[in-house]
Amino acid sequence: MRMMILVAGAAVPAVAERRGDFDRWIREATRDAWKGSWASHDVRTDAPLPRPRDADAFVITGSSSSVTERAPWMLRAEALVRSIEQARVPLLGICFGHQMIAQALGGDVKKNPRGRETGTVRVERLLDDPLFAGLPRSFDVNTTHVDAVAELPPHAEVLATTSLDPVAAFRVGDRVRAVQFHPEFDADVMRGYLRARAARLREEGLDPERLLAGVHEGTRGSDLMRAFARHAVARMSSGR
Repeated sequence: MRMMILVAGAAVPAVAERRGDFDRWIREATRDAWKGSWASHDVRTDAPLPRPRDADAFVITGSSSSVTERAPWMLRAEALVRSIEQARVPLLGICFGHQMIAQALGGDVKKNPRGRETGTVRVERLLDDPLFAGLPRSFDVNTTHVDAVAELPPHAEVLATTSLDPVAAFRVGDRVRAVQFHPEFDADVMRGYLRARAARLREEGLDPERLLAGVHEGTRGSDLMRAFARHAVARMSSGR
């Protein structure tokens, strides 16, 4: 069994220097819920993309880029997303990955008119889903994003919402899941992002000190990463 991380961006340098990057955090958050191997592929390069059957499950990372840029590498990666969905291979999109899945499958992404959402936020579940196994109806996660899913793909269902984002998580069928927040961010990473972007946050009218004070160790993102890994394993064991 192999889980492949599709790398779409890099963490802010000040955090990456201390803690590594998105793919490392995803592996660490998932821990022993995934018994197979891991692989990473940077979709921003010109290297041939993996095929849907090259892994038993895929995760698309966050990025400081915007899917609204429609860069050539993004279009190639969106074609891969469609192939993965058609092949019925488990797929999880995180932040930029969430938006890329929406765009690739027929939805639309725009700058969130409610403004930037960042820090530790409360998620409200709307539907039951294996992705939320063991989680309460309301739980906290870490997030940082400006864009948001403005229109869902056909047949998608909203799974969760936040005060600033009506589409905090969605699903398409029984194998594609997407979350706007960062389940791989722990409190230290979230604080690092807020400190690195403090000047920008002030320019946007936000208070980085207040946001820093709201960050805590009790977020449930790692539970969600482990639930996805177990869900993917369950789907594989039952056949595609």
